[in-house]
Amino acid sequence: MMEIKIPFLGDGIESANVISVLITEGESIDAEQILVELETDKATAPVPAPSSGVIETILIKEGDVVKQGSPVATLKSADGSVAKEEKAAPAAAAVPAAPTLASKPPQANQALSPLSYQAQAGKIPPTMPGIEKLAKQIGLDLSRIMPTGPSGRLTWDDLRAHIATLQAIAFSKTASSTEPEKKVIKALDLAGVGQVSRKAMTSLQQKVAENMQHCWESIPHVSQFEQTDITDLMALRKKYNENYKKKEARLTVTVFIVQALVDALKKHPIFNASYDEATKEIVYKESIHIGVAVDTENGLVVPVIKDVDKKDLLSISQELESLAGKARDRKLALSDIQGAGFTVSNLGSLGVGAFTPIINHPQVAILGVGLGEMLPKYNKEKQLEPRLTMPLALSYDHGLINGADAARFIKDLSIGITGFEESVIKQAL
Repeated sequence: MMEIKIPFLGDGIESANVISVLITEGESIDAEQILVELETDKATAPVPAPSSGVIETILIKEGDVVKQGSPVATLKSADGSVAKEEKAAPAAAAVPAAPTLASKPPQANQALSPLSYQAQAGKIPPTMPGIEKLAKQIGLDLSRIMPTGPSGRLTWDDLRAHIATLQAIAFSKTASSTEPEKKVIKALDLAGVGQVSRKAMTSLQQKVAENMQHCWESIPHVSQFEQTDITDLMALRKKYNENYKKKEARLTVTVFIVQALVDALKKHPIFNASYDEATKEIVYKESIHIGVAVDTENGLVVPVIKDVDKKDLLSISQELESLAGKARDRKLALSDIQGAGFTVSNLGSLGVGAFTPIINHPQVAILGVGLGEMLPKYNKEKQLEPRLTMPLALSYDHGLINGADAARFIKDLSIGITGFEESVIKQAL
């Protein structure tokens, strides 16, 4: 019988919630068959079977919180013999043992009260000359060390254990003194509210909330607004959208914006950078990876389109469609949500106008897109005509980016959207 365990969850991920158990006891399974699905604070992840066989006992259930190494189920081969692992799950990382001076663990009373022991009348317990000599050289009071040797003798092990305990206490105090003060969370006051219902937040929702709070508190946000004329762009969309649908893609406003961002980010690379607080350096990213916020039943998810500058409009459209579908089906891999240098959040489809999005650290900017509306605009002949105008809101880190740079960036982006060339749309077909 083999015990199947939770594999390595990923860097920085300590636990996960079991959202579905896809096996039953007595079921025959194949190697690599998905046994359970987990939800971490970053993504959802399947746990495959390391071997074929028959599920004997299921050791977890939906709603459980598991860690690396937690047991999932026991497995035996179809003929009843011990199942052999065909593909080993990632092994747990070895954690080196803390260094110690003691050749044996300190006695319980020494560990619990290392500074409270005092020999009667302050007398030094009987011990070896070498210990007395060392104690004198380093200024150690041997009467404060509890002896455990025969006839109350103080041994080298007692000395080593005492010093190791003192080191552990000193380190513990140093570490605790550098820990940030924990925020006191007060109970929610619902006096006079009346009847309520409660629903637990998912791990993903909790992580998003914590991350947004941290980003808002740590980044000096400023927002720059712009009205972008998309009348001609929407005419092009109407002209070519059916051709894109035949290739399992859609020409959405977001797709046009992602494509237009390539030139804007190349011209203004500070918007595709990060600030390394530890080294006091600006980190400029060579690749252009753009995150696109997707609204799902389980909360906000931001999949990332990688290397946008190396893809045509059709490829961007197809990839965005695929990632959005995976996000809604909770099938995104961890690699699908990592590496964004800039993010787009489009709420126009929900019927709302301008809004100010929160920057997602370590990025330094994010673009909020609202619903386009018909507004009267003067044309070149100074005559008013209705034009479809879309609101843009650029939130940026004012600690790294000044207002003039933000104004130039959003103006160049707006020009790129308004003047989107038909050849770019046709070239991808």
